[in-house]
Amino acid sequence: MSKFTCVIDTPAKLGECPRWDDINQRLYWVDILAPAIHLFSPIDGQHTILPVAEHIGCFSLTDDGGFVAGMRSGIWLLNAAGEQVRKLADNPEDQASSRFNDGRCDSQGRFWAGTLDEPKAGSNAHLYRFDERGLSSMDDGILTSNGLAFSPDQRWLYHSDTPNFVIYRHAYDAASGTLGDKEVWVRFTPTAEDRGRPDGAAMDSEGYYWSALYEGGRIVRISPAGEVVETYPLPVRCPTMCAFGGADLQTLYVTSASAGRPAAELLQYPQSGGVFAMRVSVAGLPEPRFRSAV
Repeated sequence: MSKFTCVIDTPAKLGECPRWDDINQRLYWVDILAPAIHLFSPIDGQHTILPVAEHIGCFSLTDDGGFVAGMRSGIWLLNAAGEQVRKLADNPEDQASSRFNDGRCDSQGRFWAGTLDEPKAGSNAHLYRFDERGLSSMDDGILTSNGLAFSPDQRWLYHSDTPNFVIYRHAYDAASGTLGDKEVWVRFTPTAEDRGRPDGAAMDSEGYYWSALYEGGRIVRISPAGEVVETYPLPVRCPTMCAFGGADLQTLYVTSASAGRPAAELLQYPQSGGVFAMRVSVAGLPEPRFRSAV
């Protein structure tokens, strides 16, 4: 079985949103709490850090070389240096207890991003879509919106509510960007020994969903029927999200977290917060870019 190795041993507080740039052949990801965007070139090993102005939960590359980002205050366009250029939409929730968390673009260049109910008490988070129509709430009643992905045939949108141990799916209309009713697709059952819950995710070219199980120390590959068919352990307790990269999109990259973890755990897993990579037998999907003209 393939194994993960640490390719960036610089610990992030809360590494998230790995995103492969298929044009320039490099990996981006964020440290939400630093806050910063990171850039890694596997070709020469160069690692660059771009500080940003506020908590950044997710981003996508834009068609003009910058970023669209879900931040605490709202959806922003950033330039290639990570500097805020223009706010596209306000975070409509209470920004003292809410920020944008997980998200990505769909095949039409729309940006989808969910929020995080930081007190994890009221299920006040939402899943939003941003396009030329503005910011629209597409789902609600969520504690932590995560794991957003689209099936290769564009029939399904998937997303998770991490603290509730559940992955949902909606019927999805790519032409209009509309969703059907939400259904529970996979539900994990926590135990005293295993609190692994579905965090960030990526979709492969065969329509299988790869989910990082936070506090579960592993990545699972889930079939379109909702069955866990493969499990890959990591040398960290808290993986956060995965992404396919490399020229053939057959390198799986995984981010992880170190902030707020017990001292004993960090001693046992000293690479917590690092970025890991593993060769896999199936390719991922190219990551769509945001239409910056919106």
